[in-house]
Amino acid sequence: MFDSKQIKEGPSAKLHFLDTLDPKLMAETMIAFANSDGGILVVGVKPDGAITGQQYGTDVEDALRKAEEDCNPPVVVGTWEQVDVDDKSIVAIRVPRSIELHAMSDGRVLVRDEATNRPLGGHEIRRLASDKSTGDFELETVPGATLDDFDPDVIEAFIKKRNERTRKEWTGSSEELLMEIGACNAKREPTVAGVLLFAKYPQQWLPQSGVVFVKFVGTEPRGEDGLAGYARREEINGPLAKVVENLWNLTWGEMAVSAVVKGLERTETYEYPQFAVREALVNAVAHRDYRLKGRRIEVRMFSDRLEVISPGGLPGFITVDNIVTEHFSRNPRVVSGLFQWGYIEELGLGIDKMIEAMESAGHQKPNFDAKPYSFTVQLYNARNKTAQPAPEITRNVNGRQARALAYVRERGSITNREYRQLSPDVSPETLRLDLVDLVEKGMLLKIGSKKGTYYIIK
Repeated sequence: MFDSKQIKEGPSAKLHFLDTLDPKLMAETMIAFANSDGGILVVGVKPDGAITGQQYGTDVEDALRKAEEDCNPPVVVGTWEQVDVDDKSIVAIRVPRSIELHAMSDGRVLVRDEATNRPLGGHEIRRLASDKSTGDFELETVPGATLDDFDPDVIEAFIKKRNERTRKEWTGSSEELLMEIGACNAKREPTVAGVLLFAKYPQQWLPQSGVVFVKFVGTEPRGEDGLAGYARREEINGPLAKVVENLWNLTWGEMAVSAVVKGLERTETYEYPQFAVREALVNAVAHRDYRLKGRRIEVRMFSDRLEVISPGGLPGFITVDNIVTEHFSRNPRVVSGLFQWGYIEELGLGIDKMIEAMESAGHQKPNFDAKPYSFTVQLYNARNKTAQPAPEITRNVNGRQARALAYVRERGSITNREYRQLSPDVSPETLRLDLVDLVEKGMLLKIGSKKGTYYIIK
């Protein structure tokens, strides 16, 4: 059921408001959602969130039929429902991501650009059409694999995480859930997405799904006299959730840590902001092109930088120029699975937070290098020593809030849970009010909602 609380958050990449049942505007949004990552079209709400709904009856079906006539090929709507809000009725229409490329009858191909529908140019259309086939690859069955190859402990842990994330208990069987999320088909045959997420050893069928971590001694991959210049090399395999976890622990453990003592407080400074590194690693695992065989994700740690190289170019219509504002998942089921696991905090908010985390910690922005068959993220560890000193933001704040602000500068963001760890002897309600106060003073910006809430420097 549609949660009307989402209306307060306003339009987004996956939420669009329409005042009336306008078939043409509905068709534009349905196509944009279907060509992107899906979303919810809400009718009876103005762009500013004002409710103007009414009792719609059969008008919804009539408008959807007319809208579909304007879509080529027709967009398949998932479900729609009428919801009462403030004594008025609105309609929430769910549009899933499509494996087909959809266009308006006038030839326009639309995608979601933040909270708007944007038409694509010719080159972008060709790239999107090429990448649409990847969604089919996720649902291809894996010859020789059976559900007995899935790890029951991994499935059990996933269901537990999913229940926490959705706040809804799954009451069906684990096999029914696997079919629902596309991990296997109705014949109980595992799919590529299912093997990647739940198999005990996915690399038996998809050897390209592993990761290679290498730590080099200097700034180049070669040492003196042409000898190998690395100090450590590890291969990481297993289902994707374990790959992400083990890769994170390995990378984090290899980072240099320095300590600064001010007064009675000791502050540890890591080589790179925690969020930026985690986002780069998770994105590589979630968005690489698993169709490409013979090459794995590579994480290279040099003395001056960290490089995360993901096989496959940028997906669909995404470019280095629009990577912050636009979103398209090459592997929607893998992304959804990692989101349910909790490895992806909030869909569509990663790259901008990565940039924010690096800049807040005094580093240069991440460098993105997009090639036809690879995408590289480079994080440099040198801090900008010539930068202007940060503005005085500790005035009119208490000691706890000052520590929170220092934490955000270093790490890029802070959650309620992290703030409680900084001040374990203070009640959660007092700490919540501390953060609310910092938001009201214009020092922090609140992002997300409920368990996904975090705060960044405004």
